[in-house]
Amino acid sequence: MAVGNHSKTEEERGASRSQSEANKRLKYISLAVLVVQNASLILSIRYVRTLPGDRFFTTSAVVMAEVLKVLTCLLIILLQKRCSVKETVYFLVDSIVFQYKDTLKLAVPSLIYTLQNNLQYVAISNLPAATFQVTYQLKILTTALFSVLMLRKSLSRVQWVSLLLLFAGVAIVQVQQEGNKEKSVADGSNQNYMVGLVAVVISCLSSGFAGVYFEKILKGSSASVWVRNVQLGIFGMVLGMLGLWWNDGASVAEHGFLFGYTSMVWCVIFNQAFGGLLVAVVVKYADNILKGFATSFSIIVSTVTSIYLFGFHVDLLFTAGAGLVIGAVYMYSLPKPAGGSSSPSSSSSSSALPDRGAKMEAFLPKCSSKEKGS
Repeated sequence: MAVGNHSKTEEERGASRSQSEANKRLKYISLAVLVVQNASLILSIRYVRTLPGDRFFTTSAVVMAEVLKVLTCLLIILLQKRCSVKETVYFLVDSIVFQYKDTLKLAVPSLIYTLQNNLQYVAISNLPAATFQVTYQLKILTTALFSVLMLRKSLSRVQWVSLLLLFAGVAIVQVQQEGNKEKSVADGSNQNYMVGLVAVVISCLSSGFAGVYFEKILKGSSASVWVRNVQLGIFGMVLGMLGLWWNDGASVAEHGFLFGYTSMVWCVIFNQAFGGLLVAVVVKYADNILKGFATSFSIIVSTVTSIYLFGFHVDLLFTAGAGLVIGAVYMYSLPKPAGGSSSPSSSSSSSALPDRGAKMEAFLPKCSSKEKGS
């Protein structure tokens, strides 16, 4: 009997060890996915926007990404319904049409995410990838402030200190870029630093507001993340088409919707469309510390890659500013001390990754927020 109990205990220990190793592997895989998606989207957009030749319409790329996301989510819902088309149609009609009030709630965040996605293209087209990556971390600050104002969440002292360091780091990087702005003008560059900076600041504000608004309206909602993406995507396609007509209507009518599309442009669109979905799947295996580390590491990856790919110059000011931002992101993601008065869920705002979705973040912030909200 004693021998049997001993062998049973050994088996349980072995199973526990193997489960622990599997979880550790999943965390490392999650970290790799988050870093690659975070850095590759920004770098690839910057690359295709600086290539010589015909420029694709960014408004059409935003619409195409929404179409691919909706189709992917519809396919996932179909698989969940065991490939029953009839059951899937009934389910979607009930979730989207009959519950139209619930669907209409997503019109506001969808408008914001569509604006954010277009602004990201504007910002990355006018800012170096590394500068954009550092400056875009202001979305953590805006998300935290909107969480405090709209959701009455409280932050720990460490988080408030990290937000101050974050702002200081971004400010130092902007001072460094002011010195390089004159050089880019002298080189005859078509990039407008101020346009890019305004675009990224508005994008950060919209990312923070949309993520918190999402969390607020989805409290108590039982809808799945895939249904939410379909609802968002429907509004996103309509609003994206309106933006395309308003900004590039005449040019699209003359040259076509897919004008300037190359294999690299399609890679960017697929990354934007599916990257957020992939992150939504793996993010449940990653805690806030891992997410913060992934964001920090992606800044380093973007900076190093920009040096070799775009000839980006790193000086002492940029290094200091980026270092402050990386440290602040990591500090903000640290767990709160036991017995703290702050809400446990308030740290979830630190996981705002290229939204967004978009938010991607243009799409990243959407999936992660919805998963938390639901």
